[in-house]
Amino acid sequence: MPKQIHEIKDFLLTARRKDARSVKIKRSKDVVKFKVRCSKYLYTLCVFDSEKADKLKQSLPPVTQLDDDIPNPTPPITKQIYYP
Repeated sequence: MPKQIHEIKDFLLTARRKDARSVKIKRSKDVVKFKVRCSKYLYTLCVFDSEKADKLKQSLPPVTQLDDDIPNPTPPITKQIYYP
């Protein structure tokens, strides 16, 4: 289940929790998304300023596994079914 975090301070506290396993950073043209995987939820923080995103990346705890710049997955192939 995903949840969105709106405050940087709350995100840093969540990333320092005992059950936080990994932090993924996804960059797009407009926004940088930080995703922290905890035992129950995937928490997401959206940052629209790239300078703030760089500072936040440096302030992440070193204990968690960091996956940086995850590419977008390819869309699944869908089959079209035609009914007569």
